Amino acid sequence: MIAKLQCVVLDCPDAVELARFYQSLLGGEVNRPDPRWELDDDWATLHTDGLVLAFQRVENHRPPQWPDPARPQQFHLDLGVDDLDRAQDQALAQGAALLDAGDGDRSWRVFADPAGHPFCLVRE
Repeated sequence: MIAKLQCVVLDCPDAVELARFYQSLLGGEVNRPDPRWELDDDWATLHTDGLVLAFQRVENHRPPQWPDPARPQQFHLDLGVDDLDRAQDQALAQGAALLDAGDGDRSWRVFADPAGHPFCLVRE
């Protein structure tokens, strides 16, 4: 095992608004303080029973149109790791591609899975 699932992140035009929508469906707490994330206008979370959904504001968001493949579903996984460098090496060895390593001080890096879906390794 390389990582633990931290959350599923959905792209959207308004992070807090979508978090409150899912809160109305699932219960839970919107934007509960959590050292893993900085909350702001572009990022919101919903803590439910053992699951965290996160919502990321995307400028000029174009919502998916089911089942049109030209406008596919939009989300990514955040995977928590103890050692970011070691996890990166392991993920690359499994076939991931590094998309964004950041500036070296950042606590997360962006990868693509072999099918091109983005995911983040996040230092816990």
